[in-house]
Amino acid sequence: MLVSTAALGGVVVAAPSVLGGALPGPLPIFPASNWWNLDVSTAPIDPASPSYIAFIGSTRTMHPDFGGNVSPGSVQVYGFPYAVVDSTVTKRAVQFQYASESDGVDHSTNVSTPFYPIPDEAIAQAHWIEGGDPGTVDLRSSSDRHLLIVDRDRQFLYELYNVFYDGSGWLAGSGAFFDLNTNARRPEGWTSADAAGLAILPGLVRYDEVFGSGEIRHAFRVTVRATDGYVYPASHRAGSTTGALPMGARLRLKATRDLSAFPPEMQKIFRAMQRYGLIVADNGSDLFVSGTYDTRWDNGVLNPAFGALTANDFDVIALGYQPRLARPTNLRIVGQ
Repeated sequence: MLVSTAALGGVVVAAPSVLGGALPGPLPIFPASNWWNLDVSTAPIDPASPSYIAFIGSTRTMHPDFGGNVSPGSVQVYGFPYAVVDSTVTKRAVQFQYASESDGVDHSTNVSTPFYPIPDEAIAQAHWIEGGDPGTVDLRSSSDRHLLIVDRDRQFLYELYNVFYDGSGWLAGSGAFFDLNTNARRPEGWTSADAAGLAILPGLVRYDEVFGSGEIRHAFRVTVRATDGYVYPASHRAGSTTGALPMGARLRLKATRDLSAFPPEMQKIFRAMQRYGLIVADNGSDLFVSGTYDTRWDNGVLNPAFGALTANDFDVIALGYQPRLARPTNLRIVGQ
């Protein structure tokens, strides 16, 4: 993990842009009442849970979709990098493929405005963007290329999907803004930088949490190979495959799953899955759980531990679950 500071007159000052920097508190990200931070350990199981698990494949194993460099010193990385910036970083206009569902756009004219505080380092330096290659490398046809940015001064989160710097400016598929002090959802039917319309960063497994002193207090982002519509808290659909889970569905590791044989740090991750669960946020490989890019991760520990869990170790909780309103009937949108 890179740390960038400057010593001025004996005072250590954080650089304007830090790759994997300290996130502004309070943590976890978003208010305690946010869906990412919701304790679902006693939430009811959806009646269709067995069929959803069967669709995934009961013996399908989990995989940690995070780690460090693909090889020692490589440009390519595993997991999601994120940048922490201050309020001095210049805001840039981004030209979007899906401008009508993106923030930083005047929707009356469809013209992008300076909105995203993108670090200049992301243009030519490796590791600032998902996948690892710098912004000037165009991999939009083969990679999701997410760019996640936290304004630590204002407590704002900016997330971009499928980015590319073409020499004169930034292009992206879609972009989303989140005020970390609120629980605002995306407008109904809108995507974000993720297919479900959710924020990405709050659902990542982070090294500082796993090896910190406290428990992890939020759900994790997970992908499945196909989806069918969406339910709360998602706002956007990206598939209509009969029998598949909807975007926004939540899987919960069974409380009866014995965790005692796993290393302590893996037990902590899996306890969070028992209490907060996994939220389906995108189409991808089945049961790939997202985490941060961090060179301190040990894939020799992560891979076998995650691989010991199967889909059959999970239940699907009531679709659209909210406390005191377990199954809201007006928030499920399925295939047309």
